[in-house]
Amino acid sequence: RTIITACPHCFNTIKNEYTQLGGSYEVVHHTVFIDKLLVDEKIKLPAGFDQRKLTYHDPCYIGRYNDIYDEPRHVLDVLNSNRVEMGRNRNKSFCCGGGGGRAWMEEKVGKRINQTRVNEALSTGAEVLAAACPFCITMFDDGLKGVEAEEKMKIEDIAEIVAHAIESQ
Repeated sequence: RTIITACPHCFNTIKNEYTQLGGSYEVVHHTVFIDKLLVDEKIKLPAGFDQRKLTYHDPCYIGRYNDIYDEPRHVLDVLNSNRVEMGRNRNKSFCCGGGGGRAWMEEKVGKRINQTRVNEALSTGAEVLAAACPFCITMFDDGLKGVEAEEKMKIEDIAEIVAHAIESQ
């Protein structure tokens, strides 16, 4: 059996923790699944479809915890030649703040972690912050509101970008 997840938290739990309870599944994150479809030529995406400048955020649970970095970037690079990296990326990526219940915590001192990460994305000049995690998307949407930059950047899941490309054909 294969389970495809859109959530890195679920991916990590089912892949790495359910096995301890007797679960035996192949677990694939949706960005890896989409990349495999591209590599195996099961889907064709219009090269250079999306000309917006974009940056990609590595979610903690597919990045640092499961070492998935290249597949999401490959999918984006097929569709977009204007991808830029944030200073903190890959295994040094900065958390969105959505893990561990921080999404529901009110910060008492300093900046909210999601606003810090959104500011890092904004500093690249990107129009789109591509993500691969529903928690990250929620945190970044809130972060944009918090820094009053909702008009400067869109937050989109890689699957959304792929869906728009497929619809355009």
